[in-house]
Amino acid sequence: MIQDIYPHKFHNEYKNQAPKPGDRILFYDGRKTLLNGRTGLPFSYEETDHICPLSGVPTVYLFAVDEIAFFWGRVIPAGLIEQGIWVEDRHFRDMKPEWMAFSCITSSQLHSFYHQHQFCGCCGAPALPDEKERAMRCPVCGHISYPVICPAVIVGITHGSRLLLTKYSRPGTIRKYALVAGYTEIGESLEDTVRREVMEEVGLSVTNIRFYKSQPWSFSGSLLAGFFCDLSGDDETVRLQEDELSEASWFDREELPDGGSSISLTHEMIEAFRNGKC
Repeated sequence: MIQDIYPHKFHNEYKNQAPKPGDRILFYDGRKTLLNGRTGLPFSYEETDHICPLSGVPTVYLFAVDEIAFFWGRVIPAGLIEQGIWVEDRHFRDMKPEWMAFSCITSSQLHSFYHQHQFCGCCGAPALPDEKERAMRCPVCGHISYPVICPAVIVGITHGSRLLLTKYSRPGTIRKYALVAGYTEIGESLEDTVRREVMEEVGLSVTNIRFYKSQPWSFSGSLLAGFFCDLSGDDETVRLQEDELSEASWFDREELPDGGSSISLTHEMIEAFRNGKC
């Protein structure tokens, strides 16, 4: 999965520090990320400083991978744009090396948080990145906003040697087979989310809900929790929620279609079921 970057190590503890040689600086225009047009990677400290001394570019520390720190450059030097290419988040699904793809999409998630909390939600005053923790602090009323992480479930519904796969119907979604999925609502446990989402999307009751694995998914700002569960009873009849799904079909273990991108929890769960590991 995308977060599996071993032997590299992800360090998400916050540090109030300035960029140093070898670090990476990321620049944004909305949800688009500026990469070096020559290398296809985020600009390095040296590349950025050569065009515009970093002493004149305000930066915000994001995290580190191994000894390489990643920063958000809050001002884009004009000369850098001429040497760069703008990419959307989906670009990082196939980016190599994979540890850099994980770093870029996680950086994009953090930038979105900072960008969307430029103003205090309590008094409306301009907010500033905090100097002690990963947060936005209002200098007027003192309100602090922290990065928002949305819990969601991925559900493998099984009936003996059969697994239920679905396809989304919403415009802009990937039309490959996937598993039932949805966000956790206020007051719900993750297990309750499984029951509700399965009933809402395919009209089935399930039992024997069991946790499989979790995954940070920065493409949607989510923390995904994967569960397998069994169909309650023998009636496999699907009642499709058509505004969410275009298809829901049962597949025997030996006939499962491709599980999609290997960076996703969905892929791993489909393959785990295919190989009899769950």
